[in-house]
Amino acid sequence: MSRIHSSAFQAKVMSAADAAALIKDGDNVGVSGFTGSGYPKEVPVALAERIRTAMAAGEQYRVGIFTGASTAPELDGVLAASGGMSFRTPYQSDPELRKAINTGVTDYCDIHLSHSGPMVRQGFLGNMDVAVIEVTAITEDGQLVPSSSIGNNNVYLDVADKVILEVNSWQSEELEGMHDVYYGTELPPNNVPIPIVKPGDRIGQTTLRVDPSKVIAVVETKDPDRNSPFKPLDEDSKTIAGYFLDFLQNEVKQGRMPKNLNPLQSGVGNIANAVLSGLLNSDLENLTSYTEVIQDGMVDLIDAGKLTVASATAFSLSPEYADKMNDNAAFYRNHIVLRPQEISNNPEPIRRMGVISCNGLIEADIYGNVNSTHIMGSKMQNGIGGSGDFTRNAYISCFVTPSTAKGGAISCIVPMVSHHDHTEHDVMVIITEQGVADLRHLAPRKRARVVIENCAHPDYRDALLDYLERAEKTANSLHTPHDLREALSWHVRCLETGTMKA
Repeated sequence: MSRIHSSAFQAKVMSAADAAALIKDGDNVGVSGFTGSGYPKEVPVALAERIRTAMAAGEQYRVGIFTGASTAPELDGVLAASGGMSFRTPYQSDPELRKAINTGVTDYCDIHLSHSGPMVRQGFLGNMDVAVIEVTAITEDGQLVPSSSIGNNNVYLDVADKVILEVNSWQSEELEGMHDVYYGTELPPNNVPIPIVKPGDRIGQTTLRVDPSKVIAVVETKDPDRNSPFKPLDEDSKTIAGYFLDFLQNEVKQGRMPKNLNPLQSGVGNIANAVLSGLLNSDLENLTSYTEVIQDGMVDLIDAGKLTVASATAFSLSPEYADKMNDNAAFYRNHIVLRPQEISNNPEPIRRMGVISCNGLIEADIYGNVNSTHIMGSKMQNGIGGSGDFTRNAYISCFVTPSTAKGGAISCIVPMVSHHDHTEHDVMVIITEQGVADLRHLAPRKRARVVIENCAHPDYRDALLDYLERAEKTANSLHTPHDLREALSWHVRCLETGTMKA
């Protein structure tokens, strides 16, 4: 049975190939999608085929792509592989797209997720010619029921000249009512405070709005989201989760947080999911979350009655849990609120509610600076995503990571990070399987010793201490002592040999 309940929109139904033909060379295209959920499944594939055909004939056919965050091979992957993606923002995680970015085929602008919507509204990134948005249904009065993510969909639908809709019947119809789309956000000087006091507050409507005259095509699909399974919890992940839990419980003991904690934010990935699993086995109750993605661990916490409400902009679930969400959406919509990312990642409610952030990293240096995006300072891995939105504004900002990578060949604790995403001013706590470095009250030289002694792997601890001591003797200041040549040599040695032990 069709989920297009408006006759006006039914008249615009066509194939994905015909819809893709409406996207022209040079267009900026805003698409739905956030961490592999709620992205259009068929129009991008058809568009990639058109691009390949045009390029094979010697014609230029390239488009700029704007999303909520990462998507999937059927979007980022096929368009990057076609060579037709000229520009991409604000976050990605696809191997083909990573290759295109690092070889200069695609220009990539790595933007804080809370900034991306407002920058599109400003028109600073250029005109948005077409929006391609997945929804679960279209109501009789032309409202759009969002699917498994909202991201920047509200922004793209508002500002795009033309709109293509994919109506996906794989998504549960019972998602309707889970969403909270706030339309009170404007550009300065007309912006007003966001009226969220608690993570579960609903301040908007359950549907997305669209000007029917802008809709040029509707495509019916039934394709599942790209949902990647999480790796089984290893001992390091469990140990990191245990340290994080101990840290939080000590904050409660010291009277700095209530017994049910402040709202939690968790980044995407296996270690973050392990942290959530650790909370499941704790004695903490009545937890809340104000974050950007709902992961498996949060679903388990809801099932156990430990997490009363989670606010986010998207799902990031394994295949098993995606099916579980689809089968039980009517239950979960009482505990989950999906918002636009300009609200879920907005600094104002994050700061006001005292959110506790927990994110991953590529490397951290001994002074607490964090690189979460680049390999060896130059090669883009994924992007900053929402980690900056939460880290800069959190009540307590935490980063979790194993102390080494590549089977122990590379230390994740280094003298100086090769790329700065989060500065020492924003990073409060670093946790590895070795321990916890609480940096909130420490001057740089004292930070360095705490990071080395508590977080560095024993194989690298002496070398890091040796670096610090020599830097203290040779630097022209004792505030943040560095030996720049020696700090850079760590990365050069890693680049040349693939190991820091050589």
